[in-house]
Amino acid sequence: MAQPRILILGAPGAGKGTQSAKIADYFDIEHITTGDALRSNKEMDISHLGLEYDTPGEYMDQGELVPDAVVNAIVDEALSSADGFILDGYPRNLEQVEELEEMTDLDIVIALDVSEEELVHRLTGRRMDPETGDIYHVEYNPPEDPEVEDRLVQREDDTEETVRERLRVYDENTAAVLEYYDEDGRLERVDGEQPPDDVWEDVKETVEETS
Repeated sequence: MAQPRILILGAPGAGKGTQSAKIADYFDIEHITTGDALRSNKEMDISHLGLEYDTPGEYMDQGELVPDAVVNAIVDEALSSADGFILDGYPRNLEQVEELEEMTDLDIVIALDVSEEELVHRLTGRRMDPETGDIYHVEYNPPEDPEVEDRLVQREDDTEETVRERLRVYDENTAAVLEYYDEDGRLERVDGEQPPDDVWEDVKETVEETS
């Protein structure tokens, strides 16, 4: 089987990171995320784009949102050196979909379907150890050490109000992306509410059947 070119979509908390890592390892392909791509290309020369700064790193150092034009260029660079890949975190809107269509031909688009209430449950249950930065979950992954459990804190972006707003923004931006790939026949939906191993079996089978 040729190395597949996969896009994975899913709301925060849907399990994209877990499944993407399994896909990359099993199919021996690149795992490309916009965050990692930005960090590894901080010094990329983007002066030809005529923007405020000449490198992505300058936007990041200033705490500013990196413009779409820069993200597009970085994703294009990452994809150009990959024979096969699992792309996570891009595209986020129809304009980026159009850019991606110019960059590569996707074999399959996987959407992890998880209900809003389950996503809220997963995200609001997360806790961080402030000493190590390790992430736990009060139900799915509690720490074994009582001392660690006692010092766990909830991050500000994991409160219910913040989580529901993040999900609202995700739905608002991504609904058109899902519709686009659904209409052209490349979208494959996977039940993301199953246990992670069952989700993986469905994901693997879906990729193998369409690649």
